[in-house]
Amino acid sequence: MNFNPVETHTWVPLTIQEEGETLINIVKAEAEFVTDSDGNTWIDAIASWWTMIFGHRHPKLVSALEKQITELDHVMLAGHIHPAAESLSKALLELTNLDFHKVFYSDNGSNAIEIALKLSIQYYQNHPDHKPRSEFLVFSNSYHGDSIGAMNVSGKNYFNRIFSDLRFPTKEFPAPNCMFCPWGKSANTCSVECLTDLELAIKQKEYVGIVIEPLVFGANGMLFYDKKVLVKLRELATQTNTLLIFDEVFTGMGRLGEAFAYQKAGVKPDLLVMAKGLTGGMLPLGVTLVAKFIYEQFISKDPYRAFFHAHTMTGNPLACSVGYASVSLLKEIGLSQVKKLEVYLQKRVEPFQRKLGKRIENVRVMGGIFAFEFKETIAEDEYLNPVGKRIREKMKEFRVLLRPLGRTIYITPPYTISENSLDQIFLALEETLLGFAESD
Repeated sequence: MNFNPVETHTWVPLTIQEEGETLINIVKAEAEFVTDSDGNTWIDAIASWWTMIFGHRHPKLVSALEKQITELDHVMLAGHIHPAAESLSKALLELTNLDFHKVFYSDNGSNAIEIALKLSIQYYQNHPDHKPRSEFLVFSNSYHGDSIGAMNVSGKNYFNRIFSDLRFPTKEFPAPNCMFCPWGKSANTCSVECLTDLELAIKQKEYVGIVIEPLVFGANGMLFYDKKVLVKLRELATQTNTLLIFDEVFTGMGRLGEAFAYQKAGVKPDLLVMAKGLTGGMLPLGVTLVAKFIYEQFISKDPYRAFFHAHTMTGNPLACSVGYASVSLLKEIGLSQVKKLEVYLQKRVEPFQRKLGKRIENVRVMGGIFAFEFKETIAEDEYLNPVGKRIREKMKEFRVLLRPLGRTIYITPPYTISENSLDQIFLALEETLLGFAESD
């Protein structure tokens, strides 16, 4: 039985609240599959918003949750510590090869971004050799969350346009876009001309930090860009004593083939934010990883130098225990599975392009991401382009769950997805898009 959002007691997010919208009533899940209340099985082709990196209800994660709940369900982290938090913190720091010194817990990616922003601002307040700073450098095609601070460091777009009066000062620059380089550069000729204006700005004024999603702008179109951009940003940040903040809510935990995108790029940020796949999607948890030199400015007996920020469920033992199991799984099977997934996706590019021809463009793969644009005559290229919803609805006929970003169609399946399920996804995509072209 399905519902429309007007009928439900629950206000379903990012969903048009009107009678014609259909909600699938999901009651069960396992591996890459979810089952609705009518007994239909669906393939979760986007890992439930990029979170279920090991599929649904992975036995190791379930076991960790069951064990933890018999020992400690929750205790406030303020003034306390518990083994699950310490174990996960240690595991995460080791996963970064000790590039970071402390782990600050939160509940989701938006909160983790808020923490990174507040830590950055207070770092300059606390530092005896720096004047206070308040403005961030941000990018147009970025998305960092829906809370006020996270919206402020995101590009001005459909997600936050009606809240423009609540914005604090940021300086926005066009996002690097190696797929549609405005300068017509290739990988061999690129000199990161896209950062010319940012370089001028950062040398003329003191900024708190640069906030960016490394290598992939996720929610605003799965836009890939070259690591040269991050190398240049690191250079500029170091030269000007500006903090470099990487949002790895999407890319962290192996999505690009390495544990973190910054490791793939070979560029270390000063603060790193992650969530989503951290618990394999089983429980909400976010973290902000903090470099040692930043943390040192908060070590003091002076209470005004302390970082007064917390959430009620910060460092919840259940979530931390599952997170620890998730990190273990990533090292045991996750990273190798992503590499196998990437090989499969790369092999799909040429036949997919050949079959769909001029109906699609910009077919691309990085790690466990396969994305492309559907050629559409409607001018609107962003999230609200109606072609995305039409494709999503058509894919339901094949029992495949997608969440297109306007005319950008992508899959981000669990790392552990079977080849048979991947074959079904691509068959559904091909038949859906061929059908669109014929009907249009």
